[in-house]
Amino acid sequence: MKTRFFRRAAAAVVSAVVLGVSGVSYVPTGISSQAAPDEYHDDWLHVNENAEVVDMDGNPVWMTGCNWFGYNAGRQVFDGVWSKNMHSMLNQIADHGFNLLRVPMSTQIILQWKKHGPDTGGGVGEVNMMVNPYENPELTVGGGVDGEGQYELMYSFDIWNKAVEWCRENGMKIMIDIHSATSASMGHQKPLWYDDNFSEKDWLDALSWFAEYYKDDDTIIAIDLKNEPHGKPEEGQFAKWDDSKDANNWKYAAEKGAMACLEQNPNLLIMIEGIECYPDFEKGADWTTPCVDYAHYDEPSLVFGAWWGGNLRGVKDNPVDIGKYKSQIVYSPHDYGPLVWKQKWFYMDDDSRSFDRQSLLDDYWYDTWAYLIEEKQYPLLMGEWGGFIDSEHDPTGENKHWMQELRDYMIDKHIHHTFWCFNENSGDTGGLVYDDFGKWDEEKYAFVAKALWQTDSGVFIGLDHQIPLGTAGNGISLSDYYNGTVTPPVSRETTTTTSATTTATTTSAVTTTATASETTTSSAVTTSTVSSAVTTTTAKVTTSAASAQSEKKVGDANLDGKVTVADAVAILQHLGNKDKYGLKAQGLENADVYNTGDGITAKDAYAIQLYDAQQITELPYTE
Repeated sequence: MKTRFFRRAAAAVVSAVVLGVSGVSYVPTGISSQAAPDEYHDDWLHVNENAEVVDMDGNPVWMTGCNWFGYNAGRQVFDGVWSKNMHSMLNQIADHGFNLLRVPMSTQIILQWKKHGPDTGGGVGEVNMMVNPYENPELTVGGGVDGEGQYELMYSFDIWNKAVEWCRENGMKIMIDIHSATSASMGHQKPLWYDDNFSEKDWLDALSWFAEYYKDDDTIIAIDLKNEPHGKPEEGQFAKWDDSKDANNWKYAAEKGAMACLEQNPNLLIMIEGIECYPDFEKGADWTTPCVDYAHYDEPSLVFGAWWGGNLRGVKDNPVDIGKYKSQIVYSPHDYGPLVWKQKWFYMDDDSRSFDRQSLLDDYWYDTWAYLIEEKQYPLLMGEWGGFIDSEHDPTGENKHWMQELRDYMIDKHIHHTFWCFNENSGDTGGLVYDDFGKWDEEKYAFVAKALWQTDSGVFIGLDHQIPLGTAGNGISLSDYYNGTVTPPVSRETTTTTSATTTATTTSAVTTTATASETTTSSAVTTSTVSSAVTTTTAKVTTSAASAQSEKKVGDANLDGKVTVADAVAILQHLGNKDKYGLKAQGLENADVYNTGDGITAKDAYAIQLYDAQQITELPYTE
């Protein structure tokens, strides 16, 4: 029986055509002098004595984000920027309620930026600058493509700092992840934090430089030291976890990596993943025992197997020791379902049992990583979880069942998480978007949205004390939440929209409070349990402008006096449940903007989104 699994075996298969990148003469424009001014110092997080992640005032927070890869795979930018506008996509992620963005990177690209090396990658790894200048004129030196089709892209580090800036404007925080040493689509297949191209010292230098560069910018609040250390002894290279100083001891390496970061910025959260295999010492196994049998159903195993990066059994006897910086440690396992690999903990020996939360805890979760949160030893952040839930990929519903068990467990136990992933081009999980990053998967988003941090009234809560989360008017800042001010701004203007920008479809799962009714809560995003330590305000959300507004304004479905994406959301909510979210008579009249006279449909919401993104210039709209 095949026992090795290849997670995300097609994680970065690109089917898009990159417009206008090949053959362009490129000259780097230089690294920005500094990331941010000194005032960005109030959003750092740490861990308290109850194993909770808290803000500067000791208030518990919940990091609920998603992953967006590309920098790790040699594209020198996020995937999807080959076809869509980067600023718009970052806005959409924040508007959909994700307060943390996990960004996979490589040691290679960080060292390239440190040395101000060219975007060719120095001849190492897979490097191809993949930016569509027509869709992203703000990422070019001259502001777009000239009449002769010529343009010059910004240096990749300058582009990255634009992403940091736009996340900051959205009140969305960033966690970088050293996904691989060398930039490569399959770089995550390498088991260790070093390879033939980049040494452990290179890894430590990259961590240290990055932490120092952003030490004054609390937009970047965390670093995941290494994605998915793994491997088996019989494979030659493998990650172990013990009290030795062996070159492949991940626990020892993590201590060095953490210190490389914290000596530059003691405020960073340090995410530490697990390994793959851990010996059953009580059965006489050791670090030379072959691990090949752990996935067999019919043989007693001498090792405890796990998903890559998921095995944190070693923490029990040998926790990472970084002295006075212990309050910055968060352990970060990964977990996947049966569509990625049919692990033995999903089934009985005869493949007959349907798993549930208790069986998953008994057979795998508890001793592998859940004990850390159950026994209040350390907080957890599930760095990757996700998968297909549609009938085409998951016809039996087995994977969705697993995702629901994990999602609900994370809600109940207040486990932080970053969903895998925003990208559509993750081969064995899919993503939150599809159609070349142009549309959101409404079913999957509604499923995930239940696990996003929000108030009882469905308002998304950010991690920035001053800046509300997102631009759609359905998010608030951390200070607003803890001060009891849960009414978000109706809308904030975004600085970048172009005629080429494609705005993804907002679904009924996105909840806005800028409606004519007193309180609007979408059942798709209401979280019943956040944490016993987090007190959710129950104050009713009101919009004074909505109460006063009654005159006709084409597109103003929620009667707040403006035409924004919030009106599109109000229409979708109305269509989903007229009894609960029904629009007022004037709102219904205002909402009929697509083929006026045919009644209210989802196409009216779509037209308003086009208008909000400045892809059309007037309403009503007829194709």
